[in-house]
Amino acid sequence: MNFLKTFLAGLLAVVVGSLLVFFLWIVILLGVVGSMEKTVTVYPSSILKIDFSEMLTDSPSSDPLGAIDLMTMSATRKLPLLKALRAIEAAADDDRIEGIYLRMNGDGGIGGMALLEELREAIAQFKAGGKFVVAYNETYSQGQYYLASVAHKIYMQPQGGMEWAGLSMNVMFYKGLFDKLDLKAEVFRPTACKYKSAVEPFILDKMSPANREQSQELVSSLWNTIAQTVSEARGIEPAVLDRIADDLQVSLADEALAHKFVDGLLYEDQMKDVFAELGVEADRDGEYEFITLGDYASQVHVDLKNLSADQVAVVYADGAIVDGEGAGKDIYGNTLAATLADMRADEKVKAVVLRVNSPGGSALASDVIWREMELLRAEKPVVVSMGSYAASGGYYISCPADVIVADRMTLTGSIGVFGMFIDTRDALKNKLGITVDGVKSNASADFAATSPLTPLQRAMIMRGVDRVYETFTTNVSEGRNLPLEKVLDIAGGRVWTGQDALGIGLIDTYGGLKTAIALAVDKAGLGDDYRVREVVEAPTGFASFIASLNMSVREAFTRSTLGGMMEQYDQVREAASQQGIVMYCPYRCQFQ
Repeated sequence: MNFLKTFLAGLLAVVVGSLLVFFLWIVILLGVVGSMEKTVTVYPSSILKIDFSEMLTDSPSSDPLGAIDLMTMSATRKLPLLKALRAIEAAADDDRIEGIYLRMNGDGGIGGMALLEELREAIAQFKAGGKFVVAYNETYSQGQYYLASVAHKIYMQPQGGMEWAGLSMNVMFYKGLFDKLDLKAEVFRPTACKYKSAVEPFILDKMSPANREQSQELVSSLWNTIAQTVSEARGIEPAVLDRIADDLQVSLADEALAHKFVDGLLYEDQMKDVFAELGVEADRDGEYEFITLGDYASQVHVDLKNLSADQVAVVYADGAIVDGEGAGKDIYGNTLAATLADMRADEKVKAVVLRVNSPGGSALASDVIWREMELLRAEKPVVVSMGSYAASGGYYISCPADVIVADRMTLTGSIGVFGMFIDTRDALKNKLGITVDGVKSNASADFAATSPLTPLQRAMIMRGVDRVYETFTTNVSEGRNLPLEKVLDIAGGRVWTGQDALGIGLIDTYGGLKTAIALAVDKAGLGDDYRVREVVEAPTGFASFIASLNMSVREAFTRSTLGGMMEQYDQVREAASQQGIVMYCPYRCQFQ
């Protein structure tokens, strides 16, 4: 009997262990395959298809496991914003690309309204170059339609639909739950920070008047930006767009056509006729050649002639701001500060663009980064490009910059601070029967472990909160060259859209990442002789192991398929250089 139990236990361990190893290797293979870029060929008369088969992200990631969904065991390709913008710019000058087809039905998406705004602007510039842009979808969300409105023509499936109802902002409140669980939240917030609303769900059951005021202003500003853009593109008055949204007059395809939201109702196969009318040549089978934005971006490479030129470094601050050192989805204060210090010491780097996409986080980590921004600005031009969010700590680290650039739909400001303490003693006692007792050497040593916060402890916390707010507002005043009274007037934790932030001095101009890079180039006086260097953190831990496997696969593939070609190319290039001829090989750039 004991033998049988031992045998079955051992068998179970072997089965479970085998399954875990199998699962681990699946993850490894997905990481390797997902992070590799396939070889892409762009054929003549191709159409650049933007279908959101990739996830458009604010910053590049070096983590090969970042795109894996463990629930579905599938990988969604990620396309960094700058890479997408470069690809669209290259396509405008590429004779092989006839135009852009917006077909937004992929499994990817886009990580924020500001990214959508920058993508739309890039397509508008492509369109201004004389090539066509057309859009087709079965259904259009408001975000999809905002992007589609840049097209020359918009088409919809005859039985499709669209959303045009305006924007809303809703908050879930937990005070009732806390009351039921006997949890008590105590908030420490300067009196002036009435708009700092992150704590409200734990102490209120509805929006405070201040938060309702700020939230209404935010959704109105964002909606006005969307409606005004659509109005200019489609020739529909903003008042009419508001009335249509209020009355829900557009949801069906024929309603969208009647109100001039779309130019025609077609089935997807009928888009072939549209492409034919635009002068695109089909193949012998009557089919058209498409290349996705992600695939096209993978073959757009660095201009080799500028490899030795001075650099504009693009550093990314993407995520919540946390203390210490590390890598991953958060912004580690000491790590980012060290990166900025490296840029300051690098003689090839003549200017720095800090791309900030952060809702904030640790005040201490923000101050560590702020100090290094100050030191960097003293030696080199620094331009901040704001993504979808650059609020609270995100604005703290931005304010020292020489220039701040934001999209109209960026959420920024939130110059304020709060602290919160949750007393769990009654919840543990009344719901779980757990109590806490102990001894201490000094009066405040246990800090609410066995008793409520004392007035002395509350005063200590409040001193820290007040000090952070005072430092924050002073830094903004000095960094933005604004009177402190003006800063206090627009601070208080209030969030602003980029559209409104310009008028109150929080930003210097509207624009995206490419605008910020152009300003950095101008401030550094680089002219046309420069190159953009993206600073991406190296993967750590298990992700580093996956990345090394991926690199090994790439190197093996390169040696096996291109080794002889590269050797011949090097011989020809050497001979050509002796004649003063510079040769360019895209394969060399792609695989190294």
